[in-house]
Amino acid sequence: MTKARDDFTLLWLQAGSCGGCTMATLERGASGWFEELRGFGIRLLWHPSVSEETGEEARAILARVERGEQKLGALCIEGSILHGPEGTGLFNKLSGTGRSMLDWARALAPRADYCVAVGSCAAFGGVPAGAPDPTDASGLQYSGVDIGGALGPDYRSVKGLPVVNVSGCAPHPGWIMETLLALSLGRFTQADMDDYGRPRIFADHLAHHGCSRNEFYEFKASAEDVSERGCLMEHLGCKATQAVGDCNQRGWNGGGSCTQAGSTCIACTSPGFEATRGFHRTPKIGGIPVGLPLDMPKAWFVALAALSKSATPKRVRENARSDRVAQAPAPSAEKKLGTEKKKT
Repeated sequence: MTKARDDFTLLWLQAGSCGGCTMATLERGASGWFEELRGFGIRLLWHPSVSEETGEEARAILARVERGEQKLGALCIEGSILHGPEGTGLFNKLSGTGRSMLDWARALAPRADYCVAVGSCAAFGGVPAGAPDPTDASGLQYSGVDIGGALGPDYRSVKGLPVVNVSGCAPHPGWIMETLLALSLGRFTQADMDDYGRPRIFADHLAHHGCSRNEFYEFKASAEDVSERGCLMEHLGCKATQAVGDCNQRGWNGGGSCTQAGSTCIACTSPGFEATRGFHRTPKIGGIPVGLPLDMPKAWFVALAALSKSATPKRVRENARSDRVAQAPAPSAEKKLGTEKKKT
């Protein structure tokens, strides 16, 4: 088994967070996240929710890192950085230290070989940054689509990288662990990040890829109620064709995804997803969805949609508007195919 450097250490802090990213991480691997870290030689210095050290012991760990006495491989921060009130960050203090998470992020990030924003809150501001945003929340290096955030646009880690944004609400545990592993092995460069600092291991895919509803998408056979089996894009607000992520290719918690569970993709890996209103309704202009696939010109999509609908098989059309398989593939056709194969 390939291992990380023996001195690669990991410090995880929680800022303006619901804790969901930690919960996702702990699901990682058949033997659990801690065993996987140990197996790859990554040493967890401290995590506020799972580590035994508390009080003075925890403060001592942070102090050693801040003074440069403890080498830090990766600083992972989960949750939004709260700047309020009035830029003090005092809405969110690290218990027992008397200092804000804004202060700690700015003190520790320059000490880390790499800084990782775990989840869309830490990456872009996420849910706490949603209007009216009384806490003045931001991500570590982005505020929505705008670069800056808590660390500023010019921040670079010891190894010369900007913040690595493992976005998602919550991110897939594989995205988190695979990113940490690549960093620990020294096999992650800026070329491995997209324009928003997201690792390409998941950001070079769309959530649409591998969706179990793709037959309905291809024929534009759309569901109109949430219980139906058809494509969720046209009427029910699904953004899988516009959202980065391999969610439908690797599955969650042993299998499954948002669309497989009957819900729409809300593009939680994207900056500003929290500003959406009416997640289960597709905004349209002139009957055409406003949000169209990222990988297809608008004119092509409109033309192909009309052509696809005209060629939709009766079986696909009926199944799209049903909560179960209303019409199976014709047995007679299967039998005919078998007969033809036998003849050849």
